[in-house]
Amino acid sequence: MTRRALIVTHGGRPEAVVALREAVRELERAGFSVTLHDDDLAESFGDHMARARAREGVAESEVVIVLGGDGTILRAAELTHGTDVPLLGVNLGHVGFLAESEREDLHAAVARLASRDYAVEERTVVDVRVHPPDGGEPVTGWALNEATVEKAQRERMIEVAIGVDGRPVSSFGCDGVVTATATGSTAHAFSAGGPVMWPEVDAVLVVPLAAHALFARPLVVGPRSTVTVDVLPRSASPGVLTCDGRRRIDLPNGSRVEVRRSDTPLRLARLSTAPFTDRLVSKFSLPVVGWRERAADVAARTAAVPTVPPSVPRSTTREEE
Repeated sequence: MTRRALIVTHGGRPEAVVALREAVRELERAGFSVTLHDDDLAESFGDHMARARAREGVAESEVVIVLGGDGTILRAAELTHGTDVPLLGVNLGHVGFLAESEREDLHAAVARLASRDYAVEERTVVDVRVHPPDGGEPVTGWALNEATVEKAQRERMIEVAIGVDGRPVSSFGCDGVVTATATGSTAHAFSAGGPVMWPEVDAVLVVPLAAHALFARPLVVGPRSTVTVDVLPRSASPGVLTCDGRRRIDLPNGSRVEVRRSDTPLRLARLSTAPFTDRLVSKFSLPVVGWRERAADVAARTAAVPTVPPSVPRSTTREEE
């Protein structure tokens, strides 16, 4: 039976095109039937991916290989969301937190796939529901990294109220509110001052953006909780909701956004057994040795170098003169 792989890449980057040719050659040599995907899928909000999955035959693929950075991986996640097909990311971007391999390891990655020498890791996804102010039918969406409510008018603040499990928590003016998964804690939420959560942490992170309030700290809520963000009727600016920086919907004043953990995770193919701690240190180039230790080491090495006394001119005798 022919094994099938689908490749998603950033076709506008020359290095991605080179990597694509190499990946296709290696996969076909390993016995895979390869399908390429270059559609920019989700420019609308809601559950519209079933038709795209049927068209591309993703469900019949063994793996979806992504050549690019985290943005390309998030685009590929729109293909595999709701299926059991895992994503394998090969980083061609900058940080590449979601990627499993680097560009120079592409040959080895294909060899591991061919021998089925990989594990599958499940990552939490959040379900998002938007309730319009007119009481109409809610609109649904999802996010792997984060769902972010932001002000639609950059010169004004948005007034929001945050609640958890039907109880009010706080209300303030701000630039927005990020609700993130553990996977997304190293993305937008991290830039806004939120904590880093290990991927296996089953929780939802809430991070206000530039809030005009005395209490606007990041919150970590439980896996069975529902977070709500209301755009208040008095808000000077309407809002906009963006999921994973791609799928968006306008939020008129009076809208409510509900975020809760999804029962359907997203699957990532893993080649390395290294813990997330090592990935964090590597991607952020964290200094595992502090400056005090480095200073002490420099001082010790300096003290160990023998000092050479300065040369003293030798006095001459009359006979030598």
